[in-house]
Amino acid sequence: MSEAPRGEPKKTSLGLDENVEGMLAYLVWWVTGIVFLVLEKESDFVRFHAMQSLITFIGITVLQVIFGFIPYIGGIISWLLWILGLALWILGMVKAYQGERYKFPVVGDLAEEWVGKVNV
Repeated sequence: MSEAPRGEPKKTSLGLDENVEGMLAYLVWWVTGIVFLVLEKESDFVRFHAMQSLITFIGITVLQVIFGFIPYIGGIISWLLWILGLALWILGMVKAYQGERYKFPVVGDLAEEWVGKVNV
């Protein structure tokens, strides 16, 4: 793939700008993470954000379901996880749109490590 002119985002294999596609990887939590991880074949930037979205939001979803079975305190923890997810959702979209390969604590390192191992 040819180098994009300076100041302009590179195009992906899907024909979108990298920053836009990276942002869209967070749009519907882990669902769009899976979609872009499967569809994007060339851009490591997009695949990183898709993997980070996938790991982050599947983790939050699973924890919410587990804590949802615990009366009272589980509901509170589940609600706090939703707030955390909302904050990470916004942060991920903003950072990807800005063209930054921003890593969430813990999850970002996993995403970076795993994205290279996934060849879908």
